[in-house]
Parts: sequence; structure tokens; C-alpha cells
Amino acid sequence: MSAACALADAGLGVQLIEQRGYLGGRASSYLHPGVGEIVDNCQHVLIGAYTNLIGFYRRIGVSERIHWTTEMTMIEPGGRRSVLGPSLLPAPLHGLPKLLCASAFSLADKLALARAFAAILLGKATDPSESLGHWLRRQRQTQGALDRFWRLVIASALNGELDEIGLNYAAMVIRGLFLDSAEAGAMGLSTVPLSGLYEKVPAYLAARGGAVAMNEYVEGAAWDEDARTWTVYTRTGEVVAEFVVLALPFEATQKLLPHLPTEKAGERLARQIEKHAHRPICSVHLWFDRPVTELEHAVLLDSPIHWMYNQSLLQKRPGNYIELVVSASRNFAALKREEALGLALGELARFFPAAKEAKLEKSALIKEVRATFSVPPGIDSARPAAVSPWPHLFLAGDWIQTGWPSTMESAARSGHLAAETLLFATGEPRRFLEPDMEPRGLMRWLRR
Repeated sequence: MSAACALADAGLGVQLIEQRGYLGGRASSYLHPGVGEIVDNCQHVLIGAYTNLIGFYRRIGVSERIHWTTEMTMIEPGGRRSVLGPSLLPAPLHGLPKLLCASAFSLADKLALARAFAAILLGKATDPSESLGHWLRRQRQTQGALDRFWRLVIASALNGELDEIGLNYAAMVIRGLFLDSAEAGAMGLSTVPLSGLYEKVPAYLAARGGAVAMNEYVEGAAWDEDARTWTVYTRTGEVVAEFVVLALPFEATQKLLPHLPTEKAGERLARQIEKHAHRPICSVHLWFDRPVTELEHAVLLDSPIHWMYNQSLLQKRPGNYIELVVSASRNFAALKREEALGLALGELARFFPAAKEAKLEKSALIKEVRATFSVPPGIDSARPAAVSPWPHLFLAGDWIQTGWPSTMESAARSGHLAAETLLFATGEPRRFLEPDMEPRGLMRWLRR
């Protein structure tokens, strides 16, 4: 979508082909037949540093549908709360006062976290071949810091175990969330079901001479060297185009490769794709007969459930709708439905006692088995550029070379990269990539 809208702005006639009946891919919503409610396939959170995603939302006119907050509430079993967030101190010190006051961490935990943050500030966390887990052991992190911060906040943000995450990506998350500025670390949550963020895209493209084809499936493509055009074969017909942007997850790209022209360079792309793997995220959707918490969202400590989102407050939904999210959730994903729901309800009651008195009216369990691609050490060599092995065909998707982990920002950024690369090939270059957010406060000098 970001590529299509950018290219339409540049005056190209764009046709967007979507396999499903709704837009958004792995960041979408749909009518769940079991509960009769529109649900997100899983909760997605922005941060202020997502400049390209925010730019895309601004382009299609939905920026006002994002609710921003600068505070993160961490809850221990029994209900004790700690709030992380910025103060009036300049970056990177802005989060220090609330971290020092957080009862969730012991003094030893706080010293360990300060030691790790200082190492990141000093540029000692840049080796892409080292895992986050190995680096944390070298930084002598306490068990409390590992369990209540690194595993919960950082590993869940990157959806992997500590030893499965490349250090360079973990350091990027730390800088964005906690060091560069309060604005970069602000969290944004959609006030509408996720597909509501994209409902303006068809009209946006139509107003610029483009179109969207839903419920369509691309089966292959052929290149005509004489005409310098592509013929894209779909389930229902053909589309002839001068350029193609292939904006698919890596496994869908892999399935399409045998149905593209044979190219030696395509073999290298196939080998790169083979190095990628997906990680699941699970979400439990619960509707009660009464409110169970006044919080909009919270991090749940010492629990197999990681995040709570109060969608009745965030999305102004009727009823009392709570969504619980489990990242890096292979064990949870293996549970049967009743086991998963029972575990979720029991954990919710540990943190919010009002849930014990509330009546559960309906529930849904969603297992997004391909939620994100993993970012182990060395994965960058398996991330292709926007230029493909074929003429006039360009790659997009969160997994290509964007410099970002598996996020909506990486997806939006890849679309802008593909659009820029395509227009450069036409001889009419144009810039779509949004600049990164500049560090503020003391970070303006520390990042140099």
C-alpha cells in the first residue's frame, strides 16, 4: 500500500492486487465468525520513530486514528504497578527518574539496566553477528532485569528468544524506545480496528487513476523483452504492466519464484529466502459483562501473558473488551483452545481481581503463526534489496533490506524504497523515504 500510494502520487497508473478481501496483510482486522465481532489479527503498536509508517498514514489521511501515549504501566501479580515514561530531563536521561522509582526492579536490576544502556550509548552493541542473549550475559544482567525487561519488553517487541535476536536490532529498539527522545519512544495505538486504517486506500488510488483488485491471486508473471512489459497472470485473467512491485512475505515470494522467468540471480534470492523463518504471536480476545480495569494497556510481569490492551477504551468499542497478547509464543501457540483460554483468564485475574467477579460473555483465540520474521544474528545477508534479479520488477515487504526488524515501519519503508527505486529506473527520480527522527537533548551529540 505504501508503494502503491507513493507511485500514484508520482503520476503512475497503479493497480494494487490483493489476495484477500481486505487490506493490511498481517496487520489487519476481520469479522470473526465465532464471536460476531471485528477483531485485529493481533495487536500492533507504533512508536514515534516509525517515520515512514506515520508518513504513509499522513498521506492517506488517517493520522488522527492513532492514539499516542508516553507511559508504559508494568503490573506485578497481585496488582503492584510501576510506570515507565519520560521526565523533563533531556534525552537520554528523560526516562531515568521513573526507572529509578520503579518497584518492579530491584536496585541490582536498575544498576544492571543502567550498565547495559550505557554500553549501547557508547556504541558497544553493534555487532550483527552477536546475539542479544550472549551480549546480555557479557553485560552481567541480573535475573530480574532479564525476566522483567529484556525478555518481556525487548524480546517481545522483536518476537523472539534472547539468543535468537541479533544484537544490532535489539540496540535499535532500545535507542528508539528509551534513549533518542521522548517523542521517538511514544507509543501509538489504533483507535479503530486495523483495517479501518486502510479503508481510504482504494479511493486514494482511484482519485489518481489507480485501482484495487480484491480477492485476487497472482499465479505467475512473464517478461516480454521486445515490448518491455510484464504480463501478470491472476486467477481470473491477465494484467499487463510496465513495472511490477512484488510486495509479499518471504514465503509467498518463495512460492512465486518457480512461476517467474528463469534467472540465475533468482537462485541467490531463493537461497536468501531459505534462511528466513517466521515467529508466531497469539492473542486472546475476551468480552465481559463489566469493566475489569481502568487501564488502557499494561505489561504483565512474571506471566506467560505479556500484554493487556483494553480495546473498549482504545477503540471505543461497546461492551468490556480486553485483548491479551503473547509474543514469542511457540509454547502458547501449541496449546489447545480451552487450555489457552483457561490460562489467559487465570492470569488476567492474578493482575486484575475484578476479572474474578466478571462474567465472560464470549471469547476468541487467534494464533498468527506467521506474525513476524525472525531477526537472528547475521540475518542481514539474507535480506535482498529492492532491486530484483528481473528487469522492471522490484521487491517490497518488511523482510527486505530496510535496516529495520519485522515491523509495520519496515513494511512501509520497503514500499517507499521500492517506489524510489522504480522511479529512478524511469529516469525521473523522486524521494519518498521519510527521514529518521533526529535524536534530541544530549543524544544529538552522543549519537554523532
